[in-house]
Amino acid sequence: MKNKDKMPVSEGRFWVERISKTSLRAIHIIGVVGSGGGIMFDLDLSLWFNYWLAAVCSGVLLMSWEIIRDWRWLIQLKGVLTLLKVVLLGFFIQISQCKSELVIFIILLSVIVSHDSAGLRHYSIVHRKVIQSRKEIKG
Repeated sequence: MKNKDKMPVSEGRFWVERISKTSLRAIHIIGVVGSGGGIMFDLDLSLWFNYWLAAVCSGVLLMSWEIIRDWRWLIQLKGVLTLLKVVLLGFFIQISQCKSELVIFIILLSVIVSHDSAGLRHYSIVHRKVIQSRKEIKG
């Protein structure tokens, strides 16, 4: 039996997955920008709700993608910080006077998760060392 982690991905599948993930990420960023602007400028919910919905739906899909690809994402810093962002979103109701600050902090966490070194992103809080994920499809 072959180990599926070692099997190369066909070029066609690679491009379908890459374009799909890039498209999801683009929708997510548009949703975050639109809803973040609505929150920060205290606009009427009807003006930015669809952006919020796009951000949440695409975020759930991106998280699901990562967890299905490799469950260890949940214990790597990139997964832990992403889950922290979700928890922070839950604080919007409890501390509504700090919504702008929460949006800014969540965006800063996103930058760290997306753009810091692989050594930081792949650091396992359980193993207390860097653990490599299965072959990632960037996007």
